[in-house]
Amino acid sequence: MIELRNLSKSFVTSEGPVDALRHVSLTVNDGDIYGIIGMSGAGKSTLVRCINMLERPTEGSVLLDGRDLGALSKKQMQEVRRQVTMIFQSFNLLMQSTCLQNIMFPLKLIHTPKAEAEARARQLLETVGLPDKANVYPAQLSGGQQQRIAIARALATNPRVLLCDEATSALDPKTTQSILELIRQINRDTGITVIVITHQMSVVQEICNRVAILEHGAVVEEGDVSQVFSRPKAAATRALVFPEMNGQADGGQDGSGYGQLVRLVFEGSITTNKPLIASMAMDCGIAANILGASTRTVGKREYGYMLIEIPGGPDELGRALKYISAVPDVAVQVEAKYGSKEAKEA
Repeated sequence: MIELRNLSKSFVTSEGPVDALRHVSLTVNDGDIYGIIGMSGAGKSTLVRCINMLERPTEGSVLLDGRDLGALSKKQMQEVRRQVTMIFQSFNLLMQSTCLQNIMFPLKLIHTPKAEAEARARQLLETVGLPDKANVYPAQLSGGQQQRIAIARALATNPRVLLCDEATSALDPKTTQSILELIRQINRDTGITVIVITHQMSVVQEICNRVAILEHGAVVEEGDVSQVFSRPKAAATRALVFPEMNGQADGGQDGSGYGQLVRLVFEGSITTNKPLIASMAMDCGIAANILGASTRTVGKREYGYMLIEIPGGPDELGRALKYISAVPDVAVQVEAKYGSKEAKEA
């Protein structure tokens, strides 16, 4: 288990101190695929570098099975880094070495016998689906293949934790999908804990079971992926979950400006296909204005998202919420008055 307790990191720049991380506390359980997501500059890469102590926190602690990594000696930390390995967006392969040599490299550093290291590397080439690439150089591979070799290298020392720092950001969607499936399969087969640092919502939706939303160096929301994505509470979370609707919540031209904003999340394909808004218009006489809608899959479950404007005042809003809340598997989130300062900040 990995625990982050009150973790903070500050940097001194020419313009003064910058707080990259602010009092971050998280728990990642063994076997989790844990997503940490945020926009550019949120502090994600600093956080992952603090987890393996490539960056020393200014304040707080990182614990691996109760051991404070900040209190370990250099030799002890070297052992930890064999247990907590990392893959990167840029792959970081040794371009003058073959794929087999790249995978053997961390084993060479710990003086593993050559025959044993080579056997392990060939086994890992099988694991990542590239058994025929042993004597090929990285420059001869596609981006997805290079990342597979990087994953194999990260697994060479039988680590307990794999850190993925924007590992699919440089890849096309199809290749991203195959790499995510590989990571999920490795997690399933070995029980390795995976921490995924990303700005891509689709990555978290695809493979993570828990997620933390990072904004300006602080965790603004955390929990099970399905719960956080179906009922986002923080503004930063809503901006990530509903990117296609962000422009609607600030009094955009698609709304009348005289109603109340309400977000709906339809959980499951049955409710996703239900004509709820039309039914409400006929049964309650409330003609809601649909400002935006989309569907997506989180894990293996389908969700529908909708932003609507309820015309009128509190009475109309109350009737609408009562009607919608009676529908199974529909989550309702009331925003501020349309066009108000609060709505712009929501």
